[in-house]
Amino acid sequence: MHQRKSKKIFLYFFLLLIVGSINNLTIRDYKFEKIKHIEILGLNNINTEQVKKEIQDLKLENIFSLNKTNLSNTINSYPLVESFDIFKKYPSTLYIKIKETKLIAKINKDRQIFYIGTNGKLSEKKILDEKLPFIFGKPNIEEILKFKKKIDQSRFSYEEIKSLYFFPSKRWDIELKNKIIIKLPKENVSSSLDDIFIFLKNDNISNFRSIDARVKNQIILND
Repeated sequence: MHQRKSKKIFLYFFLLLIVGSINNLTIRDYKFEKIKHIEILGLNNINTEQVKKEIQDLKLENIFSLNKTNLSNTINSYPLVESFDIFKKYPSTLYIKIKETKLIAKINKDRQIFYIGTNGKLSEKKILDEKLPFIFGKPNIEEILKFKKKIDQSRFSYEEIKSLYFFPSKRWDIELKNKIIIKLPKENVSSSLDDIFIFLKNDNISNFRSIDARVKNQIILND
């Protein structure tokens, strides 16, 4: 009985060695298919082709040996990308789903018009968008995004703004599409905009060119 059990153990061990050797040989000699298809979702045709070309220049091997860092850096370098997800489809397809950044304003830098996205990047968009406000002055991107957030936190509509003026003192003025200029304080921007919002709703200001809210708890009208 003991001898029969020993023979069974030896047989199982022998079979394990054979199967293991075959599997190791198969895995070692097997060549994964190279990436043949890259599908990009979320961008228009022109931008899709530009991003796809950048990815193809990486000369990716197969979906199992992707250098995710290089791939992510390449996608992130494109100024219109807000965020993205990468999906692998066996055996040789990559799906990249991109969320396009929202453009919030235009600015002149070195005599060239750039578009500012919510991702904090500048892009050279070819199609002019006259609906976006133009920024005058020299704010950095962080200051622009911070000010946009303050507007969004107020009851004021960003869609009503034609132009934004930034001063070296880090104070902002706003020009509305109805040509009224709003002079804002450096602090408490959101609450000042709320006061102006209420004022605009309750008063006839057609004869005034500017609203000065730089003095706390005061609104000064100028014709």
